[in-house]
Amino acid sequence: MYTVMLLSYFSSERIESVFREVDRRMQDEGICYEFIIIDDGSTDNSYQVASALADKYTQVRAYQLSRNFSAHYAMFAGFSLARGDIVTAMPDDWQTPMDVYIRMYREWQNGAQVIIPYRDKRNDGFMNEIFARSYYKIMNSLSDVSLPPLGADIFAIDRQLVDIINERIHPINTSTLIEVLRLGFDPVYFPYERPKNVYCKSRWTFKKKMKLFRDTFYASSNFPIKLINWTGMLSFLLSIIVIVISTILKLTGQETIGGFKIPGWTTTLIIISFFCGLILLSISIIAEYLLRVFDEVKDRPGFIIKRSKK
Repeated sequence: MYTVMLLSYFSSERIESVFREVDRRMQDEGICYEFIIIDDGSTDNSYQVASALADKYTQVRAYQLSRNFSAHYAMFAGFSLARGDIVTAMPDDWQTPMDVYIRMYREWQNGAQVIIPYRDKRNDGFMNEIFARSYYKIMNSLSDVSLPPLGADIFAIDRQLVDIINERIHPINTSTLIEVLRLGFDPVYFPYERPKNVYCKSRWTFKKKMKLFRDTFYASSNFPIKLINWTGMLSFLLSIIVIVISTILKLTGQETIGGFKIPGWTTTLIIISFFCGLILLSISIIAEYLLRVFDEVKDRPGFIIKRSKK
C-alpha cells in the first residue's frame, strides 16, 4: 500500500481537489493507497474539510497538530501514523506533478528503498535561485550527506526506513531529508520540472529558512567543532611565533621589523583582539551544539497530535 501524506496548512480551499486528483490517478494506475491529511496547526477550517473527507472515504484519515510545527515535523508525525509499505509527503500547491509520485512508486516496485526526485530548475526568481544554490553547496561541502544542487522537496521511503525513523530518530532540531540520507540505503535520484503554470505564494519565511538551515547544518555536520580545533591549533602556533619574535626584539633592543616601527601597544592590541574574537566565536559554536543537547535531554516531542479522524 502507498501512503500519501498531504501536508496541510491553511489549505481548506485545496484539500478536496488534491485528494480527487490523487484518487483518480491512483485508480488509473491500479495502486492501493491511503491518504493521510496532516493539518499543521491551521486556524482556518482546513481540519474540518479534512474530517469531512475522512467521513466520506475509507482511504482518508485526518489529523491536526496542536500548533504550527512546520512541514518537516508534520512529516515526522505522518511517518508515525502511516500504514503503507512506501510513504511519501505531498504539499498542497501542486508544485510537484502527480507523475512524480507515480514514478516514485514504480521505482519502489523495482527495489528502491529511498527515492528522491529533485528539481533541475527552480523557476522561482533570481534571489531564490542564488539562495538555494548557495545553501546546498554549503551543505554538500561541510556536511556528511549529499544533496542535489537545487535540493529536494519530497521523497519516498520504504517501510523499513519508516520504522527506523519512528523507533530511533528523535524529531528535534533536524529535518526529515537529512535523517533519511544519513541512513544510507542507496537513494535513487531522478530530475523533474515543476509546472510553470502553478503559482502559490511561499509560506517559508526568511526566519523559517534560517532555522531550517541551522537545524540541517548542525544536525548533519561536525565541521564547526573541527574548525574550532584547527583554529585553536593554528592560534597556538601563531602565538608561539609572536612570543619568540617579541622576545628576540626585546633582547636585541630592536623596535622595527622590515623597516617598520612596531610600538609595543600595537602588538598587544592585535593579540588581545584576535584571541577575544576567537574565544567568542568558539563559544557561540559550542553554544549551538549545547542548545541542541539541551533540547534533546528535555525529551520534548517534536510534534503533538491534537485531533484525529479515523
